[in-house]
Amino acid sequence: MIGLILRRLAQLPLILLVIYTITFVLSWLLPGSAVMSDEGRAPPKEVLAAMNAQYNLDSPVEFYVGYLDNVTGVRYVRETLKGDRGNPPEYIFDFGPSFRYEDWTVNELIASSLPVSIVLGFGAILIALVIGLGAGVIGALRPNSVADLLTLVVAMVGISLPSFVIGTVLLMVFPVWLGVGQVGSWGNAANALLPAFTLSLPFAAYIARLTRLGMIETLGADYIRTARAKGLPERIVIYKHALKNAFLPVLSYLGPATAYAMTGSFVVERVFNVPGIGQHFVGAVKNKDLFLIMGIALIYSGMMVVFNLIVDLMYRWVDPRIEQA
Repeated sequence: MIGLILRRLAQLPLILLVIYTITFVLSWLLPGSAVMSDEGRAPPKEVLAAMNAQYNLDSPVEFYVGYLDNVTGVRYVRETLKGDRGNPPEYIFDFGPSFRYEDWTVNELIASSLPVSIVLGFGAILIALVIGLGAGVIGALRPNSVADLLTLVVAMVGISLPSFVIGTVLLMVFPVWLGVGQVGSWGNAANALLPAFTLSLPFAAYIARLTRLGMIETLGADYIRTARAKGLPERIVIYKHALKNAFLPVLSYLGPATAYAMTGSFVVERVFNVPGIGQHFVGAVKNKDLFLIMGIALIYSGMMVVFNLIVDLMYRWVDPRIEQA
């Protein structure tokens, strides 16, 4: 297990470098200017020239190398070793300033908004597991029944309907019509419930389908028939023996799903006015805020790799017979 962790951590810098390069190329090719205001006004020529020189905005190669120097911590270490002659940045891993949010660095924006997105995403995954596992088990125990058909319909609705439609309907029903909760507020568990539930539905639908298929296949296995023949209670057979093996496909799905739920809830954050990292990313793309785009993309990619590593470790815990790559 230690070898697996070390191998994955050794791969992390290379993976992030590839993602950094792809994100940089796509961001640089975005139309518009990073220093243009929302109204389309450009700063004076002298200011524009100074900004281009300071941030290497007129040279993609210099920007690529300079930003990589800052974000990897190489510049911080180099300047720190110089002692009095050096001028190290404020952060070890410096994601740079934000052009859209004045007087804010990308590090500060991520530090303030990422915890919000993590809370929202973690709550969504918990809700998705409760709904998805429950619906999947019910559908597998009574295949082709009314309950099974209802779970399949709910799963299809959860997959097919866009999050902004579900979120808008929930806002109309609960805060507006029923007076439960508040519109566009954040700060307590009650206000987080609706956006977390909205975000959870697509994940719950996939988990329900994976659980149902896995349970149907597992319930027909020989060891399940043997467990029943020994007189074990049906509850033990289902939840201790069948669900444990049927959960493996769900576990594979949880790695990228958790990372996406915690950092990719752009639409849900927009609908419910949640001050998470998704709103910043949308604004960064619209305004070609290069530093903010790159910083959020690297954070998202790092979380994706870490969560996939956690899933691989949980695989060995759930079923030690599985060999890790």
